Amino acid sequence: MNQNEILERAKAYITEEQDKTFCEEVEKLIQTNNLTELEDRFYQNLEFGTGGLRGVIGGGTNRMNTWVINRATQGLANYFIKTFPEKAKAGKLSAVVAYDSRRYSDVFAEATACIFAANGFKTYLFTGLRPTPELSYAIRTLGCDTGVVVTASHNPPQYNGYKAYWNDGAQVIEPHDKGIIDEVNSVDTVKTVSKDEAIKSGMLTMIDSIIDEKYWQMVKKQLFRPELIREKAKEVKVVYTPLHGTGAMHVEKVLEDLGLTVITVPEQRNPDGNFPTVEKPNPEEAPALKMAVELAEKEKADVVMATDPDADRFGSAVPDAQGKFVLITGNQMGALLTDYILLSRKELGSMPKNPAVIRSIVTSPFADKICASYDVALEECLTGFKWIAAVMADFEKTGRNNYVFGFEESYGYNVETDVRDKDGVSAAAMCAEMTLYWRSQGKSLLQRLEELYNKFGYFEDRAISQNFPGATGSQTMKNIMSKLRTEGLKTLGGKKVVSIRDVGTSTIYDPANPAEKKPLNLPKSNVLQFFLEDGSIVSARPSGTEPKIKFYINGNAPVCNGNLEVAKETASKLCDAIATEIKQVLDAAK
Repeated sequence: MNQNEILERAKAYITEEQDKTFCEEVEKLIQTNNLTELEDRFYQNLEFGTGGLRGVIGGGTNRMNTWVINRATQGLANYFIKTFPEKAKAGKLSAVVAYDSRRYSDVFAEATACIFAANGFKTYLFTGLRPTPELSYAIRTLGCDTGVVVTASHNPPQYNGYKAYWNDGAQVIEPHDKGIIDEVNSVDTVKTVSKDEAIKSGMLTMIDSIIDEKYWQMVKKQLFRPELIREKAKEVKVVYTPLHGTGAMHVEKVLEDLGLTVITVPEQRNPDGNFPTVEKPNPEEAPALKMAVELAEKEKADVVMATDPDADRFGSAVPDAQGKFVLITGNQMGALLTDYILLSRKELGSMPKNPAVIRSIVTSPFADKICASYDVALEECLTGFKWIAAVMADFEKTGRNNYVFGFEESYGYNVETDVRDKDGVSAAAMCAEMTLYWRSQGKSLLQRLEELYNKFGYFEDRAISQNFPGATGSQTMKNIMSKLRTEGLKTLGGKKVVSIRDVGTSTIYDPANPAEKKPLNLPKSNVLQFFLEDGSIVSARPSGTEPKIKFYINGNAPVCNGNLEVAKETASKLCDAIATEIKQVLDAAK
């Protein structure tokens, strides 16, 4: 796109954007002839991907702003009107909208609700910020056809986003995702009304406690041992941080209802889209939990809990034998919860027929071994919780299995079927009960984790990612994946690659004989997985929401003669070697 085209797009945007701040940003760039910045903001429309939108807040077609939100919502509304014409004709389509604490989230949410209302949807809008899992719950509870939550999850403060949901409470998947994208890309007119007009006409209803109270009760009903909690709750002290997001209202309410002592990090309790105490509000990263850990050490707490801004992710840390807090990774917490949930169901006689746990393909196979020990099936799915929800829905439709738990390595867990997304609130409640249970058995969470390692082998996981921003970034990522597909990897970390799974072509094959490919029972996705001779796995996957490519290393080593430290050293050296090779691949692509 040449300079004249960029300038024409910028001037056209100004005439259509309703927010003065965004218009002024672009006008200033035009006046100062900042063509580099203008190109980045206008070389494309911010892509409505398979899960929705995510981008930097600001003026421009390649930014998050009301112009982009309006087009996205009109396209989403158009798709539902065309997909359910009889329902649309009868005026029975409905939608619910929620938002988190990020900058402009309330503005974008109101704009979304008003466009739904103008298009004939009976629309519900939360009166204040709410977690993403509650949006999923509200869709199912209110019987809505769709829902939207305005959030950029755990991204830095300059970002915001928009997640679109189907009538089952899960984010949209194929074929609907592609259909919605086509509708968004073809929008030429946006229908809207004011919030007051929408409320007066009865097309918009504001909601809060009617959903909150039901959601709290649902979360508490998932727990296995309420009597243990009543007896032992005062023995466990929790330090919690919502990282300036939506979680405090729900996590504090549920845990305190259970009788637990909850100390919330005061500097991080109140919602603030600038996230002033952290660089990134991501509970996966140690710096985000620094203040919570310091408070926990001071208070001699038993567990640190954290949720990200929209409270769908859950992070934790627990003290070791010396009282030093150790962060629990997403894979480790997934394994601990898998073990605790299956153990509890078995002990209490509540294990359903044909039980199954679901994990994403880039999540550690540690849980597979735990499931096998309980004679429980383990099903893999694509990365993203919408795919866990899709398998859950398939279980319900076919009856082939009964869902008991789902998780992914990126700190996402779901212990209920009432929500079809990851739920940091219910994960916090289950983690609290699990902590109490193992304490009643004379063990800490770390001690139980070591028992699992000694039984099933040691598992170590690494994640490596590199950003490729700008107009050329997307092509660079495509080139990396193409090179990996055509040239492959014969060894990694000194270990032979014995199998390659190309999810993009739905095939799996031996690199020594690539012509003989076997079909793979997974939807197509741009993911490559390399299976090593020792059982370790390396996965490559471009992000679906950010301009970066991710590599996941799932290393493991057997524990021989009870010597866990040797296994840890072996796995760590392997992961180090593989990480070095991956970084070389990424550096060569720059």
